[in-house]
Amino acid sequence: MSILKIARMGHPVLLARAAEVEDANAPEILALIGAMAETMADAGGVGLAAPQVHVPLRLFVFHVPTSRAGGSAMPVRAVINPVIEPVEEAGRELGWEGCLSIPGLRAAVPRWREIRLTGLDERGEAIDERLSGFAARVAQHEADHLDGVLYPMRMEDFRHFGYNEELDRFPQELL
Repeated sequence: MSILKIARMGHPVLLARAAEVEDANAPEILALIGAMAETMADAGGVGLAAPQVHVPLRLFVFHVPTSRAGGSAMPVRAVINPVIEPVEEAGRELGWEGCLSIPGLRAAVPRWREIRLTGLDERGEAIDERLSGFAARVAQHEADHLDGVLYPMRMEDFRHFGYNEELDRFPQELL
């Protein structure tokens, strides 16, 4: 595999709607998934969408590390042509997010607490599941990339946006 170059905020690939993946089992898609997983691990991320590596396709990889799992870690997996539906009765909450395409910054972003995720996995098999907590947050963040949405576009209060080093020095309570 290889480490791919990550597009940073300002690159047009991050602002466009990505195209559907036509053949989830195509060798180039499987190779892309492997390279994206390796790139995500190398960069220390928990999710990576294809547009972030300059490939405008509806595909992302993500995982939930043990440190964020609250008892249920999730291994690296791919989601092809994802559809996210909020579980509205679960409500929304603020949570801190960073992004490999916006290095060194993080912000408090509102997201749905629980979602229904459908699409295809890395074997081309159907996914239809509910995600909650951190897994739901990461899936929503990555799916946004497929629609040309970066997390600052979701923010409601820019007082909770800053450089990681400053936010670590002066922790903020979410309102």
